[in-house]
Amino acid sequence: MGAHERIVTIEETAELRLGRPHVVRLEARPPNAEGAGGVSIRELVRAALRMRPDRVVVGEVRGPEALDMLQALNTGHAGSLCTVHANSAPDALTRLETLVLLAGVGLPVGAIRAQIAAAVDAVVHVTRAADGRRRVDAVGEVVATGDRLWLRPLLASPGGSLRAIEPPTRSARRPEAGPADRAWFEC
Repeated sequence: MGAHERIVTIEETAELRLGRPHVVRLEARPPNAEGAGGVSIRELVRAALRMRPDRVVVGEVRGPEALDMLQALNTGHAGSLCTVHANSAPDALTRLETLVLLAGVGLPVGAIRAQIAAAVDAVVHVTRAADGRRRVDAVGEVVATGDRLWLRPLLASPGGSLRAIEPPTRSARRPEAGPADRAWFEC
């Protein structure tokens, strides 16, 4: 990722510190005692798309904003990412599908799955050990077969050691960005 790229982060509580130039940080706000003045994650995702971002990072998707995030990923904001809490990497796809249904726009499940398949390249599942440390447990590539979604395992950690299983089959969405910049991962 180049230093010129504009990144918009969206969080319930601002915690991300990316240490990159051109980062715009947006934070949700609860309504006041009278019920006014609140700003939701969903509203922030929509506002972020008007800010000409190269990448959108949503700290956690847990409601109808999942639909807006999918739309962002499918309209030129490839390389964006979000967190979805789930019990496993495959469960993350089902959870994302359920969160999109919360938007209440009446999309058929097949259309939602097609949007997920077009938007999401991979799922990284992170687990937390009893001592509080986090580790990558699995990485899977999203594959669509008909109107069914599944994860093709790329990396897994049997016995706690992450090992390659298969190389990815999907091509890079942003090959012009070049190889991953190590500094991007050092948050």
